[in-house]
Amino acid sequence: MAVCLRYMGNREDAEDILQEGFITLFTKLESYQGTGSFEGWARKIFVNTALMHLRRTSALDMGEDIEQARGLFTEEVTPVQKMGYRDLMRYIAALPSDARTVFNMHVVEGYSHKEIAKELGCTEATSRSKLQRARIRLQEMIKEGS
Repeated sequence: MAVCLRYMGNREDAEDILQEGFITLFTKLESYQGTGSFEGWARKIFVNTALMHLRRTSALDMGEDIEQARGLFTEEVTPVQKMGYRDLMRYIAALPSDARTVFNMHVVEGYSHKEIAKELGCTEATSRSKLQRARIRLQEMIKEGS
């Protein structure tokens, strides 16, 4: 559920994705070959289910390039160490879906920008731009909430 919630940003959509993910998991269970962890295999199914949903609903607008994001970079450091996990998750959930998705894939799941670009059908530069926008927006929200 935590994976679904991170990608969807609200509980209702996350529950729908969780249900879809379990259906996929059970129908593809025989394809799990026992190599690697079952948890990792299952997590990938839930991440892919969330990404497919976001693509279907056009929530991922990946038409922006890093060149368009110039001027958004900041050197300011925020007091993230002072906040709790729930607060941080609330801020992440409030991000626009495209920025939230790239942030989750890169920061939480550990995908490279190349992998993100392939999964989302965008350029690596767009992935970097979305991540930078997400980080800046998180910094702004944290600063406003402090």
